[in-house]
Formats: sequence, structure tokens, C-alpha cells
Amino acid sequence: MQALNTLSTPEEKLAALCKKYADLLEESRNVQKQMKILQKKQAQIVKEKVHLQSEHSKAILARSKLESLCRELQRHNKTLKEENMQQAREEEERRKEATAHFQITLNEIQAQLEQHDIHNAKLRQENIELGEKLKKLIEQYALREEHIDKVFKHKELQQQLVDAKLQQTTQLIKEAEEKHQREREFLLKEATESRHKCEQMKQQEAQLKQQLSLYMDKFEEFQTTMAKSNELFTTFRQEMEKMTKKIKKLEKETIVWRTKWENNNKALLQMAEEKTVRDKDYKAFQIKLERLEKLCRALQTERNELNEKVEVLKEQVSVKEADVDQTVPVLQPCTLLDSHKKMKTPSKKETGIPLEAEHNATDEGSDGFQETVSMSSVPDPDSVD
Repeated sequence: MQALNTLSTPEEKLAALCKKYADLLEESRNVQKQMKILQKKQAQIVKEKVHLQSEHSKAILARSKLESLCRELQRHNKTLKEENMQQAREEEERRKEATAHFQITLNEIQAQLEQHDIHNAKLRQENIELGEKLKKLIEQYALREEHIDKVFKHKELQQQLVDAKLQQTTQLIKEAEEKHQREREFLLKEATESRHKCEQMKQQEAQLKQQLSLYMDKFEEFQTTMAKSNELFTTFRQEMEKMTKKIKKLEKETIVWRTKWENNNKALLQMAEEKTVRDKDYKAFQIKLERLEKLCRALQTERNELNEKVEVLKEQVSVKEADVDQTVPVLQPCTLLDSHKKMKTPSKKETGIPLEAEHNATDEGSDGFQETVSMSSVPDPDSVD
């Protein structure tokens, strides 16, 4: 009002109003340009969202690959356990059969142990290779997580910038609305005061009202677009939260697979320890066999000595009987009966001693033979000692 009161003619007043109208047009154009820039940024954010979704799908594929590898490890471990159980059963059966065919089966057991050593060495190498592959996959997964964290931080900064720009635009819009309201009140006051002076001003007022309605419509459209952008922003935040939850789940699953891998390594170490124990048992059996062979040889030598002693005793008995037969016809006929009786009694005593010796010798020989048989049947050399 003060600016218009300073002007004297209505033409100058109209020129001042036209200038203000031009300024408003420029401000509205600037607002439209800012709206276009914001729309472009929104399109870029949508593209980045699609890119993040593709990376998320890649992470899911990597997870599926890890699961398949872990399943293969479980199957491999199951096969190893089954093979070891079968080997244990076979070894038990072989031990039972070893009592009858012990010397024949020793060479076979040695060959089988060598095969098992080769097989276990191959399995260890395979497990080491699988462990290295798992370590590489875990490192790749950690690098991807770091990259995703950096991307999320960059997105948060971009979101903060967008929020600040939106606040600036809202402030500008509020200032424009206040200006519009002031000018509208000013024009209404002028119209009431100058109805009788200029009918042309009424036409201009009608035109200005139409333009104001257009501006209000545009402003409403702008508000609707802003509401839509806010909704998209909220949905994007929700999706980001879902992504963080899924990443946490993947981390927990990786920890579970690590624990399983460590348990498998422990089982393999236990298998190696059992193998060493079996090797020690095998050496103990060899030592026991050597002791048994030594005992059998000693018993055979004792048996041969006893047989020689029995033969010597038999020869002595035969010589004594021949001496007795030679002394009988030299005696007189009168004393034949008495001598016969006397000869019978000492001959029985004399012959009884070698016979008893012979029986004892035979009994000792049989006892020695029985002892050799019983000692050969005894499996524990410690009890024999």
C-alpha cells in the first residue's frame, strides 16, 4: 500500500503490479526447476535400490552355494564314518579268525593297514582343501559386507541431504503462500476503495484471481508429489531394515557352519588317534607271537631230551634182564627152587626200579608232550611266563 500510495497515476500502479507478477513467475519457475532436480534424484535413488536388490540376490546365491558345500561335507563325513565302522567290524572278524589262521592273516593285515594309511592321507588332504575353500568364501563374504556397509552409509548421507533440501523447499513455499495472502488482502482493499475510479482494475483482479487459482492447483499437485516421495522414502527405509535383518541371519548361519566344520576336524583327529592305538596293539601281538615261538622251541628241545633219556633207560633194562637169564643155569639143582625164589624177589626189586623209571620216563614224556600242546594253545604269553 505504501508503494502504491507513492505512485500518482494508475498506470504506474499497474506497472508496479506487473513487476511483482513477473517476480512471482520467476519464483514459480525456480520452484519447478527444483522439483525437476528432486525428481531426477528420486529416479537415481530408485536405480540404486534396484542395484542393492541385485547385490542382495547375489548374496543369497552365495549362501546357497555355502549350504550345498556344507551338505557335501556332511555326506562325506557320513561316508567316512560308515567306512570306518565297516573297517572296525571287519577287523573284529579278522581277529576272531586269527586264532586259527594267525600266521597266514598277518601279511593281509599289514597290506590292509597300508591301504588304510593311503586312504586316510587322501581324506586329510581333501579336508584341508575344503577348509581352505571355506576360509576363502568367508573372506569374500566379509569383504561384501564391508562394501554393503559403505553403500548404506553413503545412502544415509544422501537421504540427509534430500531431507535438508526438502525442508528448504517447504520454507520457500510457505514464504510464497504468505506473500500471496498479503497481496490478495492488499488487492481486495484497493478494490473496495477504488470501485468507482477504475473498472479496468476489476478485470485485472479477475485475471489475477484466475492465476492464483492456477498457482493453488499447482501447489496442491506439488504437495501430492511430496507425499508420494515421502511414502517411497518410508518404503525404502523398511526395505533397508529387512536387508539388515537378513544379513544378521546370514552371519548367525555362518557361525553355525564354522562350529560344524570344527567338530568334523575333531572327529578326524580322533580317528588318527584310534589308528595309532591299533598300530600299538598290532606291535604287541607281534611281540606275543615271538614269545610263543620261543616257548614252543624250548618245549620241543625238552621233549627231545626226555625221549633220549627214555631210550637210554630202556637199553639199561634190557641189559639187566640179559644178565639175570645168564646166571640162572649155573646154580645147583638142589638149591634151584630156593635160588629161584630168592632170584624172583630181588629180580622183582631190581627190575622194578628200571620199570618204574621207564614208566616214570614215559609218563614224563607224555606229560611234556601234553605241556607242549597246552602251551601252544595258550594265547597269552604273560600267563605262561
